[in-house]
Amino acid sequence: MANLNLDHLATFRMVISRGSFSGAAEALGLSQPAVSLQIRQLEQALHVRLIERTSRGIRPTPAGLTFSEHCMKIDSVVNTAIESVSLHSDEITGTVTVGTGATACIHLLPPLLQQLRQAHPLLKVDVRTGNTSDIVRSVEENRIDIGLVTLPAAGKCLSVSPLGTDEFVVIMEKDASEQSANPLSPDALLSLPLIIFEPGSGTRALIDEWFRYAGHTASPMMELGSIEAIKRMVRSGLGYSIVPRMSVASIEERQGLSLYSVTPSLHRTLGTVMREDRIVSRGISEVLKRLNGSFAKEESR
Repeated sequence: MANLNLDHLATFRMVISRGSFSGAAEALGLSQPAVSLQIRQLEQALHVRLIERTSRGIRPTPAGLTFSEHCMKIDSVVNTAIESVSLHSDEITGTVTVGTGATACIHLLPPLLQQLRQAHPLLKVDVRTGNTSDIVRSVEENRIDIGLVTLPAAGKCLSVSPLGTDEFVVIMEKDASEQSANPLSPDALLSLPLIIFEPGSGTRALIDEWFRYAGHTASPMMELGSIEAIKRMVRSGLGYSIVPRMSVASIEERQGLSLYSVTPSLHRTLGTVMREDRIVSRGISEVLKRLNGSFAKEESR
């Protein structure tokens, strides 16, 4: 009987998901020869070809398609076994991987992670940052347990749970010319230099749609991936930005900045995304509980 390596099964599923050996290698942090070797060893153990090359790339053979379905079942059984064993321990252990955007990572997660470490020192929480589309894809590929993203989020076989809303505000340099206390509209902002989130983020999509609703197209002078970099540029008087209020909630975070509301109002909904077949371990359950509690506190500010 063939001895199957679980890492090889995960690599096989990633090759199928990404549609190439190079894509799988990048996602797994391996070299392409290492990925090719694992697939070759898997095929040798099973005595069948699982993947074939075509003019358009790679695709699973009929045997590969069948085996891919079984790999999903194997992964589910392994997760169930691990969770069942962990129930015999009084401590919450294991590793939970959370994927989120830079804003939530900086302004929402730190106190949550501190609480978790104090309450459950044996529980490890890994955090990865990225755009909503990247995080959702990682959830689908089982590389992230919980995605904390701007909704809506579309994907295959996902469970999506809204957490709450976060208002957007305009930020400008503190010493900028005196502005009206009235909310700012797209018309009022259109001629000013805009510093904005880079394309691909859920936040950027909402801001672009806000301008389009008023019949305009946003023409940013800078597109950055870091909320802190955006705030620094604005503090330097290089332009204005539209950011989630979460990022300027405290006095320290809005130092050197003036805040203005917008009209029409603009909000984003944050939520969690998980695979529908994800086994909710005690660790995952604890992280989800803390996320709900942390966001409730953020909204009550």
